[in-house]
Amino acid sequence: MNKKILHTAILQTELHWENAELNRTHFSKLITSLESDVDLIILPEMFTTGFTMNASAVAETMEGPTIAWMKEEAAAAGAYITGSMIITDGHAYYNRLIWMRPDGSYIHYDKRHLFSYAGEDKVYSAGTERVIADCYGWRINLNICYDLRFPVSLRHQGDYDCLLFVANWPAKRALHWKTLLQARAIENLSYVIACNRVGLDNNDLSYTGDSALIGPDGKIESTPSTTGMIISGSLNKTSLSKYRNDFAFAQDSDAFRLSDVK
Repeated sequence: MNKKILHTAILQTELHWENAELNRTHFSKLITSLESDVDLIILPEMFTTGFTMNASAVAETMEGPTIAWMKEEAAAAGAYITGSMIITDGHAYYNRLIWMRPDGSYIHYDKRHLFSYAGEDKVYSAGTERVIADCYGWRINLNICYDLRFPVSLRHQGDYDCLLFVANWPAKRALHWKTLLQARAIENLSYVIACNRVGLDNNDLSYTGDSALIGPDGKIESTPSTTGMIISGSLNKTSLSKYRNDFAFAQDSDAFRLSDVK
């Protein structure tokens, strides 16, 4: 079933440090409180733990309790649910975004750009695939936090309608977060959905959220917030098509192939 209007709910909240059970319980309460017409629910990066490098202690498998929880919540809400978590797969750890469908099936995206400034590249393995998920006929380009800084791999190739970012992006670089989100929308004539956490983590990093739904013209269409809250918004396929037709900048872009990206 395709939908011209896609209703979204961004769950901008604090996270319990390295406590998956408490985080799942917290998110269950938030999801239960949502309106029944929500199509897509977005959780932050590493929503079960916070942004930790202690992967060996907190990683789950793809058969673990959080995947089972996401299946249950998506079915109960009748909505897609997405967010990233720490997964052990084979002999490696991944910062893996799960795209859970209401029927319990799913795909995943492994974070491609690992945040070396915090040593993420020393603990986790990088993904290599560009992943476009379907949500009622909407093509959603899946990304995690630091990916936002690398526009080449986010370049629109006629293959998506919306860029999605889940993050633990600290307050001291909030200006970068807000500016780059709008830039990615403008340069790709694309909707952007961004979910960031709030609060203080165990590394004494402060987070101010600034989650947003941004239109293809770069304008913020949601209510700005730096506190824990549910940020609701809608994507409109007719408006997106009209904007892309009226401002067909892509036809003047440089020749480019994703295979050129190393």
